[in-house]
Amino acid sequence: MPLTVEPVVTRRQQKQFMQLAWDLYRGDPNWVPPLRQTQKEMLNFDPDPFYEHNEIQCFLALRDGKPVGRVAAIINNGHIERYKERRGFFGFFESVNEQEVANALFDAARAWLKEHDILLVRGPTNPSLNHECGLLIDGFDSMPTFMMTYNHPYYPDLIEGYGFRKTEDLFAFWGDLSMLETLDPKLKFVVDEAKRRFNPVLRPIDRKNFKQEIRMFLDIYNKSLVATWGFVPMSSAEIDHMAAGLKHLLVPELTTVCEIEGRPVGAVFGLLDYNPIIKKIDGRLFPFGFLRLLWGKKSLKRVRLISTNVLPEFQRWGIGLVLLERLIPDGLKWGMEEAEFSWVLESNHLSRATLERGNAKKVKSYRIYDYAPTEPVQEEKK
Repeated sequence: MPLTVEPVVTRRQQKQFMQLAWDLYRGDPNWVPPLRQTQKEMLNFDPDPFYEHNEIQCFLALRDGKPVGRVAAIINNGHIERYKERRGFFGFFESVNEQEVANALFDAARAWLKEHDILLVRGPTNPSLNHECGLLIDGFDSMPTFMMTYNHPYYPDLIEGYGFRKTEDLFAFWGDLSMLETLDPKLKFVVDEAKRRFNPVLRPIDRKNFKQEIRMFLDIYNKSLVATWGFVPMSSAEIDHMAAGLKHLLVPELTTVCEIEGRPVGAVFGLLDYNPIIKKIDGRLFPFGFLRLLWGKKSLKRVRLISTNVLPEFQRWGIGLVLLERLIPDGLKWGMEEAEFSWVLESNHLSRATLERGNAKKVKSYRIYDYAPTEPVQEEKK
Protein backbone atom coordinates (compact mmCIF):
# COMPACT_ATOMS: atom_id res chain seq x y z
CA MET A 1 0.00 0.00 0.00
CA PRO A 2 1.31 3.51 -0.79
CA LEU A 3 2.51 5.58 2.17
CA THR A 4 1.56 9.23 2.47
CA VAL A 5 2.49 11.91 5.00
CA GLU A 6 0.23 14.90 5.53
CA PRO A 7 0.39 17.96 7.76
CA VAL A 8 -2.16 17.96 10.57
CA VAL A 9 -4.65 20.74 9.88
CA THR A 10 -8.17 19.53 10.56
CA ARG A 11 -9.89 18.44 13.78
CA ARG A 12 -10.18 14.93 12.36
CA GLN A 13 -6.44 14.78 11.78
CA GLN A 14 -5.81 16.04 15.31
CA LYS A 15 -7.93 13.21 16.71
CA GLN A 16 -6.09 10.68 14.53
CA PHE A 17 -2.73 12.07 15.68
CA MET A 18 -3.66 11.64 19.34
CA GLN A 19 -5.46 8.31 18.96
CA LEU A 20 -2.46 6.66 17.31
CA ALA A 21 -0.66 6.24 20.65
CA TRP A 22 -3.63 4.33 22.09
CA ASP A 23 -3.61 2.07 19.03
CA LEU A 24 0.15 1.39 19.07
CA TYR A 25 0.37 0.62 22.80
CA ARG A 26 -2.84 -1.35 23.19
CA GLY A 27 -2.14 -4.19 25.60
CA ASP A 28 1.23 -2.83 26.78
CA PRO A 29 1.13 -3.07 30.61
CA ASN A 30 3.80 -0.40 31.05
CA TRP A 31 2.40 2.33 28.78
CA VAL A 32 0.61 5.16 30.56
CA PRO A 33 -1.72 7.31 28.42
CA PRO A 34 -1.09 11.04 28.47
CA LEU A 35 -3.57 13.31 30.17
CA ARG A 36 -5.66 14.11 27.12
CA GLN A 37 -6.23 17.80 27.80
CA THR A 38 -2.56 18.37 28.61
CA GLN A 39 -1.55 16.58 25.42
CA LYS A 40 -3.85 18.80 23.33
CA GLU A 41 -2.16 21.87 24.79
CA MET A 42 1.35 20.50 24.28
CA LEU A 43 0.49 19.90 20.62
CA ASN A 44 -1.07 23.38 20.28
CA PHE A 45 -4.42 21.81 19.42
CA ASP A 46 -5.65 23.92 22.37
CA PRO A 47 -3.90 27.15 23.45
CA ASP A 48 -0.72 26.90 25.51
CA PRO A 49 1.64 29.77 26.46
CA PHE A 50 4.66 27.87 25.06
CA TYR A 51 3.33 28.65 21.59
CA GLU A 52 3.04 32.38 22.20
CA HIS A 53 6.67 32.57 21.03
CA ASN A 54 7.26 29.16 19.41
CA GLU A 55 5.84 27.10 16.53
CA ILE A 56 4.84 23.49 15.88
CA GLN A 57 3.69 21.52 12.86
CA CYS A 58 2.40 17.98 13.30
CA PHE A 59 2.58 15.31 10.59
CA LEU A 60 0.64 12.09 10.19
CA ALA A 61 1.80 9.07 8.16
CA LEU A 62 -0.99 7.02 6.59
CA ARG A 63 -1.10 3.79 4.65
CA ASP A 64 -4.35 3.14 2.84
CA GLY A 65 -5.93 5.89 4.95
CA LYS A 66 -4.90 4.31 8.26
CA PRO A 67 -2.50 6.22 10.57
CA VAL A 68 0.78 4.34 11.02
CA GLY A 69 3.06 7.08 12.37
CA ARG A 70 3.28 10.64 13.59
CA VAL A 71 5.82 13.35 14.44
CA ALA A 72 5.90 17.05 15.28
CA ALA A 73 8.44 19.59 14.02
CA ILE A 74 9.06 22.33 16.58
CA ILE A 75 10.69 25.75 16.40
CA ASN A 76 11.88 26.81 19.85
CA ASN A 77 12.79 30.46 19.37
CA GLY A 78 14.10 30.65 22.93
CA HIS A 79 16.75 28.07 22.02
CA ILE A 80 17.66 29.87 18.80
CA GLU A 81 18.08 33.18 20.62
CA ARG A 82 19.99 31.71 23.58
CA TYR A 83 22.43 29.48 21.68
CA LYS A 84 22.72 31.52 18.46
CA GLU A 85 22.08 28.47 16.30
CA ARG A 86 19.20 27.72 13.99
CA ARG A 87 18.25 24.37 15.48
CA GLY A 88 14.80 22.83 15.29
CA PHE A 89 13.33 20.02 17.33
CA PHE A 90 11.16 16.96 16.81
CA GLY A 91 8.76 15.44 19.29
CA PHE A 92 5.65 13.32 19.87
CA PHE A 93 7.13 10.61 17.62
CA GLU A 94 5.21 7.36 17.32
CA SER A 95 5.46 4.74 14.59
CA VAL A 96 4.87 1.16 13.58
CA ASN A 97 8.10 -0.82 13.30
CA GLU A 98 8.89 0.17 9.72
CA GLN A 99 11.92 2.26 8.73
CA GLU A 100 10.03 3.53 5.68
CA VAL A 101 7.42 5.16 7.91
CA ALA A 102 9.99 6.77 10.22
CA ASN A 103 12.00 8.04 7.25
CA ALA A 104 8.95 9.61 5.63
CA LEU A 105 7.97 11.35 8.86
CA PHE A 106 11.45 12.76 9.51
CA ASP A 107 11.72 13.85 5.88
CA ALA A 108 8.48 15.81 6.26
CA ALA A 109 9.57 17.38 9.57
CA ARG A 110 12.97 18.38 8.17
CA ALA A 111 11.40 19.81 5.02
CA TRP A 112 9.10 22.02 7.10
CA LEU A 113 12.01 23.18 9.27
CA LYS A 114 14.08 23.87 6.15
CA GLU A 115 11.34 26.20 4.94
CA HIS A 116 12.20 28.23 8.06
CA ASP A 117 15.96 28.10 7.27
CA ILE A 118 16.59 25.42 9.91
CA LEU A 119 18.74 22.39 9.10
CA LEU A 120 19.87 21.18 12.53
CA VAL A 121 17.39 18.95 14.37
CA ARG A 122 17.30 17.68 17.98
CA GLY A 123 14.82 15.51 19.85
CA PRO A 124 12.64 14.07 21.07
CA THR A 125 11.27 16.97 23.10
CA ASN A 126 7.54 17.13 23.82
CA PRO A 127 7.76 20.04 23.11
CA SER A 128 10.87 21.24 25.03
CA LEU A 129 13.42 20.21 27.63
CA ASN A 130 11.18 21.88 30.22
CA HIS A 131 8.49 19.31 29.43
CA GLU A 132 8.55 15.56 28.80
CA CYS A 133 11.61 14.70 26.72
CA GLY A 134 14.04 11.98 25.78
CA LEU A 135 13.60 8.55 24.19
CA LEU A 136 13.57 5.59 26.56
CA ILE A 137 16.53 3.35 25.64
CA ASP A 138 16.86 1.24 28.80
CA GLY A 139 14.36 0.25 31.50
CA PHE A 140 11.37 -1.06 29.54
CA ASP A 141 10.35 -3.49 32.29
CA SER A 142 8.33 -1.06 34.40
CA MET A 143 5.96 1.90 34.08
CA PRO A 144 7.48 5.37 33.87
CA THR A 145 6.85 7.82 36.69
CA PHE A 146 4.61 10.87 36.32
CA MET A 147 5.60 13.14 33.42
CA MET A 148 8.34 10.82 32.14
CA THR A 149 8.32 9.28 28.67
CA TYR A 150 7.80 5.73 27.48
CA ASN A 151 8.11 4.17 24.01
CA HIS A 152 8.50 0.88 22.19
CA PRO A 153 11.98 -0.73 22.37
CA TYR A 154 12.36 -0.53 18.58
CA TYR A 155 12.18 3.28 18.44
CA PRO A 156 15.95 3.82 18.88
CA ASP A 157 16.59 1.67 15.80
CA LEU A 158 14.12 3.71 13.73
CA ILE A 159 15.58 7.06 14.84
CA GLU A 160 19.20 5.99 14.45
CA GLY A 161 18.32 4.27 11.19
CA TYR A 162 17.33 7.64 9.80
CA GLY A 163 20.67 9.19 10.73
CA PHE A 164 20.13 10.70 14.18
CA ARG A 165 23.01 10.30 16.63
CA LYS A 166 23.21 10.54 20.43
CA THR A 167 23.95 13.97 21.85
CA GLU A 168 23.04 13.54 25.55
CA ASP A 169 21.57 10.89 27.84
CA LEU A 170 19.23 11.46 30.78
CA PHE A 171 18.96 9.10 33.74
CA ALA A 172 16.34 8.17 36.31
CA PHE A 173 17.60 7.02 39.71
CA TRP A 174 15.57 5.00 42.22
CA GLY A 175 15.84 4.92 45.97
CA ASP A 176 13.96 3.33 48.85
CA LEU A 177 12.96 6.22 51.11
CA SER A 178 13.93 4.43 54.32
CA MET A 179 17.34 3.78 52.76
CA LEU A 180 17.87 7.53 52.53
CA GLU A 181 17.46 8.00 56.28
CA THR A 182 21.02 6.81 56.84
CA LEU A 183 23.26 8.93 54.63
CA ASP A 184 26.80 8.06 53.59
CA PRO A 185 29.01 9.61 56.31
CA LYS A 186 30.62 11.97 53.78
CA LEU A 187 27.20 13.21 52.62
CA LYS A 188 26.05 13.57 56.24
CA PHE A 189 29.14 15.68 56.91
CA VAL A 190 28.27 17.91 53.92
CA VAL A 191 24.70 18.39 55.19
CA ASP A 192 25.83 19.20 58.73
CA GLU A 193 28.53 21.59 57.51
CA ALA A 194 26.05 23.41 55.23
CA LYS A 195 23.63 23.83 58.14
CA ARG A 196 26.43 25.12 60.39
CA ARG A 197 27.77 27.55 57.81
CA PHE A 198 24.48 29.01 56.54
CA ASN A 199 21.94 28.36 59.32
CA PRO A 200 19.22 27.76 56.67
CA VAL A 201 15.50 28.02 57.35
CA LEU A 202 13.66 25.10 55.74
CA ARG A 203 9.93 24.96 55.08
CA PRO A 204 7.42 23.39 52.69
CA ILE A 205 5.69 25.36 49.94
CA ASP A 206 2.95 27.60 51.33
CA ARG A 207 -0.21 26.70 49.43
CA LYS A 208 -1.99 29.82 50.77
CA ASN A 209 0.52 32.00 48.88
CA PHE A 210 0.79 29.67 45.91
CA LYS A 211 1.23 32.31 43.20
CA GLN A 212 3.99 34.10 45.10
CA GLU A 213 5.69 30.78 45.81
CA ILE A 214 5.61 29.83 42.14
CA ARG A 215 7.13 33.19 41.18
CA MET A 216 9.87 32.55 43.72
CA PHE A 217 10.46 29.08 42.26
CA LEU A 218 10.59 30.48 38.71
CA ASP A 219 13.33 32.88 39.73
CA ILE A 220 15.39 30.11 41.37
CA TYR A 221 14.70 27.66 38.53
CA ASN A 222 15.80 30.01 35.76
CA LYS A 223 18.90 31.22 37.61
CA SER A 224 20.00 27.82 38.86
CA LEU A 225 19.99 26.12 35.46
CA VAL A 226 21.67 28.88 33.46
CA ALA A 227 24.81 26.76 32.84
CA THR A 228 22.90 23.50 32.22
CA TRP A 229 23.14 21.78 28.83
CA GLY A 230 20.30 22.78 26.50
CA PHE A 231 18.48 24.89 29.08
CA VAL A 232 16.04 27.57 27.93
CA PRO A 233 14.28 29.62 30.66
CA MET A 234 10.56 29.20 31.08
CA SER A 235 8.44 32.31 30.72
CA SER A 236 6.24 33.57 33.53
CA ALA A 237 3.17 32.57 31.52
CA GLU A 238 4.50 29.01 31.06
CA ILE A 239 5.24 28.63 34.78
CA ASP A 240 1.81 30.02 35.72
CA HIS A 241 0.09 27.63 33.31
CA MET A 242 2.04 24.61 34.52
CA ALA A 243 1.49 25.59 38.15
CA ALA A 244 -2.27 25.90 37.64
CA GLY A 245 -2.35 22.36 36.33
CA LEU A 246 -0.31 20.98 39.21
CA LYS A 247 -1.65 23.07 42.10
CA HIS A 248 -4.16 20.52 43.36
CA LEU A 249 -1.77 17.61 42.71
CA LEU A 250 1.07 19.12 44.72
CA VAL A 251 1.57 17.82 48.26
CA PRO A 252 3.32 20.52 50.37
CA GLU A 253 4.99 17.87 52.56
CA LEU A 254 6.92 16.72 49.48
CA THR A 255 8.38 20.16 48.77
CA THR A 256 11.08 22.22 50.47
CA VAL A 257 12.16 25.85 50.25
CA CYS A 258 15.53 26.88 51.68
CA GLU A 259 15.98 30.44 52.92
CA ILE A 260 19.28 31.95 54.03
CA GLU A 261 19.11 35.29 55.83
CA GLY A 262 15.50 35.64 54.66
CA ARG A 263 16.34 35.03 50.99
CA PRO A 264 15.04 31.95 49.11
CA VAL A 265 18.10 30.23 47.61
CA GLY A 266 16.83 26.75 46.79
CA ALA A 267 13.71 24.65 46.29
CA VAL A 268 12.89 21.01 45.69
CA PHE A 269 9.61 19.70 44.27
CA GLY A 270 8.41 16.18 44.76
CA LEU A 271 5.35 15.01 42.84
CA LEU A 272 3.37 11.91 43.66
CA ASP A 273 3.57 9.32 40.92
CA TYR A 274 0.02 9.64 39.64
CA ASN A 275 0.60 7.28 36.70
CA PRO A 276 -1.16 4.22 38.19
CA ILE A 277 -4.34 6.31 38.55
CA ILE A 278 -3.92 8.00 35.14
CA LYS A 279 -3.70 4.54 33.59
CA LYS A 280 -6.99 3.54 35.27
CA ILE A 281 -8.82 6.67 34.06
CA ASP A 282 -7.27 6.29 30.56
CA GLY A 283 -5.98 9.87 30.62
CA ARG A 284 -9.45 11.38 30.98
CA LEU A 285 -9.76 14.04 33.69
CA PHE A 286 -13.42 14.73 32.96
CA PRO A 287 -16.02 14.21 34.12
CA PHE A 288 -14.70 12.23 37.13
CA GLY A 289 -11.04 11.44 36.44
CA PHE A 290 -9.73 14.50 38.27
CA LEU A 291 -11.66 13.51 41.40
CA ARG A 292 -10.16 10.03 41.23
CA LEU A 293 -6.69 11.60 41.09
CA LEU A 294 -7.39 13.65 44.21
CA TRP A 295 -9.12 10.86 46.11
CA GLY A 296 -6.37 8.39 45.20
CA LYS A 297 -3.48 10.47 46.56
CA LYS A 298 -3.13 8.55 49.80
CA SER A 299 -2.83 5.22 47.99
CA LEU A 300 0.32 6.32 46.15
CA LYS A 301 3.63 5.18 47.59
CA ARG A 302 6.13 6.60 45.09
CA VAL A 303 7.30 10.17 44.65
CA ARG A 304 9.15 11.66 41.71
CA LEU A 305 11.68 14.25 42.83
CA ILE A 306 11.28 16.35 39.75
CA SER A 307 13.40 19.39 40.42
CA THR A 308 16.09 20.33 42.94
CA ASN A 309 17.25 23.85 42.19
CA VAL A 310 19.81 25.96 44.04
CA LEU A 311 21.12 29.41 43.11
CA PRO A 312 24.58 29.13 41.48
CA GLU A 313 26.51 30.75 44.35
CA PHE A 314 25.23 28.05 46.75
CA GLN A 315 25.39 25.01 44.46
CA ARG A 316 28.61 23.44 45.73
CA TRP A 317 27.86 23.90 49.43
CA GLY A 318 25.47 20.99 49.92
CA ILE A 319 22.22 22.99 49.96
CA GLY A 320 20.64 20.50 47.58
CA LEU A 321 21.22 17.71 50.09
CA VAL A 322 19.84 19.89 52.88
CA LEU A 323 16.67 20.42 50.82
CA LEU A 324 16.23 16.67 50.30
CA GLU A 325 16.96 15.77 53.93
CA ARG A 326 13.96 17.81 55.11
CA LEU A 327 11.67 15.77 52.85
CA ILE A 328 12.53 12.36 54.27
CA PRO A 329 10.63 12.40 57.60
CA ASP A 330 7.59 14.09 56.02
CA GLY A 331 7.67 11.64 53.12
CA LEU A 332 7.78 8.65 55.45
CA LYS A 333 4.97 10.11 57.54
CA TRP A 334 2.88 10.53 54.36
CA GLY A 335 3.49 6.87 53.54
CA MET A 336 6.06 7.19 50.79
CA GLU A 337 8.12 4.08 50.15
CA GLU A 338 10.02 4.87 46.96
CA ALA A 339 11.54 7.92 45.29
CA GLU A 340 12.65 8.47 41.70
CA PHE A 341 15.15 11.23 40.97
CA SER A 342 14.51 12.19 37.36
CA TRP A 343 15.80 13.27 35.16
CA VAL A 344 19.56 13.72 35.67
CA LEU A 345 21.78 14.76 32.78
CA GLU A 346 24.66 12.46 31.85
CA SER A 347 26.88 15.57 31.89
CA ASN A 348 25.76 16.53 35.43
CA HIS A 349 28.62 14.72 37.14
CA LEU A 350 28.03 16.28 40.57
CA SER A 351 24.38 15.18 40.85
CA ARG A 352 25.11 11.73 39.47
CA ALA A 353 28.00 11.16 41.88
CA THR A 354 25.92 12.36 44.85
CA LEU A 355 23.04 10.01 44.01
CA GLU A 356 25.35 7.06 43.47
CA ARG A 357 27.12 7.77 46.77
CA GLY A 358 23.69 7.80 48.43
CA ASN A 359 23.09 4.28 47.02
CA ALA A 360 20.45 5.39 44.51
CA LYS A 361 20.16 2.95 41.61
CA LYS A 362 20.05 4.00 37.95
CA VAL A 363 16.89 2.31 36.62
CA LYS A 364 16.08 4.04 33.32
CA SER A 365 18.02 5.81 30.58
CA TYR A 366 16.66 8.26 28.03
CA ARG A 367 18.39 9.72 24.97
CA ILE A 368 18.34 13.02 23.12
CA TYR A 369 19.44 12.82 19.49
CA ASP A 370 20.90 15.30 17.00
CA TYR A 371 20.66 15.14 13.24
CA ALA A 372 23.79 16.24 11.38
CA PRO A 373 22.88 17.40 7.85
CA THR A 374 25.21 16.74 4.95
CA GLU A 375 24.61 20.19 3.49
CA PRO A 376 26.32 23.31 4.92
CA VAL A 377 24.63 24.81 7.97
CA GLN A 378 23.91 28.53 7.99
CA GLU A 379 25.04 30.13 11.25
CA GLU A 380 22.66 32.43 13.09
CA LYS A 381 23.66 36.06 12.52
CA LYS A 382 24.78 37.74 15.72
